[in-house]
Amino acid sequence: MAGINKVILIGNLGKDPEVRHLEGGASVAHFTLATNDHYKDKQGNRVERTEWHNITAWRGLAEMAEKYLKKGHQVYIEGKLRTRQYQDKDNQTRYITEIVADEITMLGGRPSGSDGPAAPEQAVAVAPVTFRQEPELDQLPF
Repeated sequence: MAGINKVILIGNLGKDPEVRHLEGGASVAHFTLATNDHYKDKQGNRVERTEWHNITAWRGLAEMAEKYLKKGHQVYIEGKLRTRQYQDKDNQTRYITEIVADEITMLGGRPSGSDGPAAPEQAVAVAPVTFRQEPELDQLPF
């Protein structure tokens, strides 16, 4: 039986997507996503914690991210957890864990031109728009 590798996140973009266009014509986008949760400490004070996630989107999703996503936008992301290694400038092997997006849904976010949190009355009232990564030919089930 095959395992399951699925990640579901809702959060806000920490920066505009950085998109590279590769020689073979494929595009790849990298951006960070912040998710927040909270708990009460021993003194009963509410403590909020932000977790930062590295997101990678390929091909059509990368192009969509480049065109529509901006820092602060709220998105829903489904994808797979991947760890990869690379050589840094000092030739040391480094590892990075990222979410490779299969689906991105734009949920809204801060109004354009705003750097602070959106007030409820300023929230963008837009119907969610979902984009999905098309499967590669070798991933088709037939």
